[in-house]
Amino acid sequence: MSIHTKKIEKKVTVSTIRNMKSVEPITMITAYDTLFAKLFDGKVEMILVGDSLNMSFSGKPDTLSANMEMMIYHTKAVCNGAKLPLIVFDMPFGSYTTKDRALKNATRVYRETDAQAVKIEGGKERAKIIKTLTNNSIAVVGHIGLMPQFVRSEGGYKVKGKNENNIKALVEDAIAIEKAGAFALVVEGVKSEAAKAITDAVSIPTIGIGAGIDTDGQVLVWSDMFGFFEDFKPKFAKQYLNGAKLIKNALDEYVDEVKNRKFPTDEFTY
Repeated sequence: MSIHTKKIEKKVTVSTIRNMKSVEPITMITAYDTLFAKLFDGKVEMILVGDSLNMSFSGKPDTLSANMEMMIYHTKAVCNGAKLPLIVFDMPFGSYTTKDRALKNATRVYRETDAQAVKIEGGKERAKIIKTLTNNSIAVVGHIGLMPQFVRSEGGYKVKGKNENNIKALVEDAIAIEKAGAFALVVEGVKSEAAKAITDAVSIPTIGIGAGIDTDGQVLVWSDMFGFFEDFKPKFAKQYLNGAKLIKNALDEYVDEVKNRKFPTDEFTY
């Protein structure tokens, strides 16, 4: 099996990502702390400090109770560990309900962390908010399709782009977000033909998650792809490692050695 081992050697910027459209697939992963961010440094173009941490890190049923303090804390940690990827701050639920609120909170992100961009969920109804941010020198990644912050209002996580009318609406959302100044667009949980239509309709890169192969890049939640989150496994999340099993096996070995006085040996004793 051939493994792509190209190392990223200089800081990825908004311009870097824009210029990768239709040239080279973009890799993006979530991270929530310094330890994993350091492991990912130089391997991927983008790191998303996702509000998904509210579920995998804090054990909540959805992302909605994540707040600015929590997201800023984790973003600072990620920025301490990863120096080369473009780091995106996921604006939590309720933090961008109005243009003024969005600007106040996004400005705080720039002042208190080294994140280079913020991510906002929503289609053309969010365009004015995105425009306000980009007019004030804040880089924005849009997010359409299945939107986790809409889980309660929509009655669950629903795949989008199942018919022509819905695909047309998604394309209109994408165009509005691009016109508002976003430099990239996350497309989540949509049928592959919808994702292709969206990608073809805009000149900014699309980053898919559960959206098929035709987007300009892909993003996965680290705990899904490395098999640490065991509560459920999304259909779109390929598991590249059974992390939970590896950790449990190693822990069992440690407990066994301590209980049977096999650890520490002289090698690990002063």
